[in-house]
Amino acid sequence: MTESTKPSIYNVPNALTSIRFGLAIAVMLLIPREEYLIGLVIFIVAASTDWMDGYWARKYGQVTKLGRIFDPFVDKIIICGTFIALVEVTDSGVESWMATIVVGRELLVTSLRGMIEGSGGDFSASQLGKWKMVLQCGAVVAILVTLLKPGNDLLEWTSTGFLWAAIALTVYSGIDYSRAAARVMRDSPSPTDSQGE
Repeated sequence: MTESTKPSIYNVPNALTSIRFGLAIAVMLLIPREEYLIGLVIFIVAASTDWMDGYWARKYGQVTKLGRIFDPFVDKIIICGTFIALVEVTDSGVESWMATIVVGRELLVTSLRGMIEGSGGDFSASQLGKWKMVLQCGAVVAILVTLLKPGNDLLEWTSTGFLWAAIALTVYSGIDYSRAAARVMRDSPSPTDSQGE
């Protein structure tokens, strides 16, 4: 593809990603102010429309380097930022160490992906990583619903279950990605090997 035929960065997918970024910021501002209902609605919209920008970009040939970087970045902001915001809420059940695990896992996987794909390897997202995202979103929704209806034992047990399941899968998926990265790096030829061929 020549420079003149490359899709412009000013397109619908990148506009949708920018809107989701704005929604993520709004959620982070609303939660500490105890605006749980509007925060819940905005979070659901932002998380559930994640597929739209990627689908549009692939269908209409509008995939750009900016979009490939910006879209996963916004996904991480939505989750990491919301967990950090929930730490400020006393009754959310989210502890600072939990938010640290969520953020740390994303930083680890992003670093590993950049290192491996930068050297020509493949480090695509796994099904485990996608399920991790589903559980994290489920935990956030359950927690915000519980905060809207305090004192409901069923909601509290549900949100606690989702939260701990999400943290457990976050840790496990981080370990799984680390093992996968180690295998890729082990199987990749070193610079000295390629020079000797």
